[in-house]
Amino acid sequence: MKTFSAIGRQAVVLAAALWLSAAAPVRAQSSGPVQITDARGVQVTLPQAPQRIISLLPSLTESLCALDACNRLVGVDRYSNWPAHVKSLPVVGGGLDPNVEAIVALKPDLVLVSTASRAVGRLEALGLKVVALEPRTQAEARTVLQKIGSLLQLPPAQGADKVWARIEADMQRAADSVPPVMRGQRVFFEASRGPYAAGEKSFIGETLTALHLRNVIDAKLGPFPRINPEYVVKADPDVLMAGERSWKNGVPEYPGWAQMRAVRAGSICRFTPEQSDILIRPGPRMAEAAHIMARCLQGLAEKQVSSK
Repeated sequence: MKTFSAIGRQAVVLAAALWLSAAAPVRAQSSGPVQITDARGVQVTLPQAPQRIISLLPSLTESLCALDACNRLVGVDRYSNWPAHVKSLPVVGGGLDPNVEAIVALKPDLVLVSTASRAVGRLEALGLKVVALEPRTQAEARTVLQKIGSLLQLPPAQGADKVWARIEADMQRAADSVPPVMRGQRVFFEASRGPYAAGEKSFIGETLTALHLRNVIDAKLGPFPRINPEYVVKADPDVLMAGERSWKNGVPEYPGWAQMRAVRAGSICRFTPEQSDILIRPGPRMAEAAHIMARCLQGLAEKQVSSK
């Protein structure tokens, strides 16, 4: 029969092994060739998982870092700013019109771009491997995580699936925190000046739905339609959401908006530039964006109660 001390020593050894296994970084499944089909429908093959990556879209930068691969970044676009240390990396211009010469000088083995980038053809002509990915819905954001995980040759259960499960769980917590009085409220979310709206089928619109809100933008208009400001006036939403950049002295600049119910009642969520960066990026911080919206709704609910 084993003594208590022997059993205790075995338990300690087993616990230590389990802890080391959990703490160990996610490792690639193999070191052979990797192949994916990007958002253009183009099949891209790399001889091995990329070690020197340039990202030309903030949401792709954030997704890469969420998969613990920030250390593989050697350059980013001018808008990539999270996690904070990516701001110390070489900046190679904008996502749509990057500095191709600067990219080539960094000798990347992979360049991540948006599907709208005008530099794809030139980069490929110079022999660089280019993968175009641009999520506009939450499902596409998950697909991006999976594709980047595949490029990195990470086991799904420890890579993309793990990150996505965390996003979903945190998103649910944000939804649960929305006060009952705010549920069912009709909302307009301005994604950018124009106004460009966040439609029902955009990742932002899907978050609004998850928060028990109703979007005044018809789904038929697409994910991010540019609309006539009068459309919003006629819709007369209960709540307006927009970045501070869209407002002048706290008042919307579009004709007729000052008379809308939400403006007169002060039912407005004004997001700081830092918050807006989180809100408009379809990636690992979508749940954080949901919490930002939920906190504003909590404040509006308190205002309604205090005014009665």
